[in-house]
Amino acid sequence: MLKFARNKLVDVSQKDMETLSVHGVLDDDIYSIDLDVLIRIADLEILSIDGRWHRWTTPECPRAIPFLQGAVGFRIGEEGFGQKVHKVVGRKACRHFANLLLECCHSATEAVRILEWEKSKEANPNLEFPEFRLEGTPEPAMPQTAAALPTPEPPRRRIQHVRKAKRGASIARTTIDLHVHTSPASPCSSAPVDSLIEEAKRIGLDGICLTDHNYVWDRDRVEELRQRHGFLILRGNEITTNQGDILVFGLEKNIQGIVDLKDLRREVDEAGGFMIVAHPFRGFLVVGVDQAGLTPEKAMARPLFRYVDAVEVLNGKVTESENDFASRVTEGLGLPATGGSDAHEVGEVGLYATEFYGTIESEEDLLNALKNGDFSPVVFQKAKQIGARPPSA
Repeated sequence: MLKFARNKLVDVSQKDMETLSVHGVLDDDIYSIDLDVLIRIADLEILSIDGRWHRWTTPECPRAIPFLQGAVGFRIGEEGFGQKVHKVVGRKACRHFANLLLECCHSATEAVRILEWEKSKEANPNLEFPEFRLEGTPEPAMPQTAAALPTPEPPRRRIQHVRKAKRGASIARTTIDLHVHTSPASPCSSAPVDSLIEEAKRIGLDGICLTDHNYVWDRDRVEELRQRHGFLILRGNEITTNQGDILVFGLEKNIQGIVDLKDLRREVDEAGGFMIVAHPFRGFLVVGVDQAGLTPEKAMARPLFRYVDAVEVLNGKVTESENDFASRVTEGLGLPATGGSDAHEVGEVGLYATEFYGTIESEEDLLNALKNGDFSPVVFQKAKQIGARPPSA
């Protein structure tokens, strides 16, 4: 039975002799956005962007609109175009807008190719489009996606945090990305599970947790993936509550929709599970800490922190300042801290992770380690990030 549908449409028309008008729409059961983009034909420069939210999940989403203007002036064929879009739009604004903008730009390059073909037909009326492409018109440089970006492999670096794990030279360590999303289990992800697992292995992670949105992976299916790839794959769930997104481990119940955080806490306690609040300040600091008037002391008073076991202080989809603020709040509260990439594309896995002091081989091992506090967040593959920082809505 079909439970979810996503439509993405792009329409390109020639506004005048110098300009293309591109209209893009993304609409599904969760989000609804559209873009109008003007692009100069001669050099594929973005001249203007107008975006609209029609349906969103949090009040912070519409605040992404002004950040779209950061991509005005970008040229589609220039080196690193996709990186810049993901950095300026995907991380400062919203990854959905970034992906739709890249789709619009891809369609614009195809439209320019058709215009060039039509011009060539003036000299050769019988020229067919396939022949035109074979005869050597250079392909415009296409926008890069996250999976296509270069992937340098720097050494791991640890951040300091008040809740340090027990150390010892002889103690085994297991580094796990606790927060990843796969396609199609998470409708907002474009990362096939097999590709994501292989990338996690390639970059040197010891394991990943599949934490798709309100989705419980079948235990047998995960075991089959683990055996086939020879890699540690664990299960979690990112559940939407009335006080934010919560990473839940050890709960088999399939919870849908937005639930009350107190009710979720009871469910997790009965199952003997563990709760981590994900990206607790995403979008809160979009205008800066000073302008927002939000202090760590005020943030510590948020009721949600009374219901969670740990806080995600390294998340690949928020700004440096939001991660830093989460770390300061977590330290003040004396709660454990974790890290996770929040990967929605293959190339994002392992940006951040959590390092456990001991060997993790099963979900039982993971729960025991989480409850014992034998872990800390780590910067694992930060240099792989799309753009550099800041991040998203």
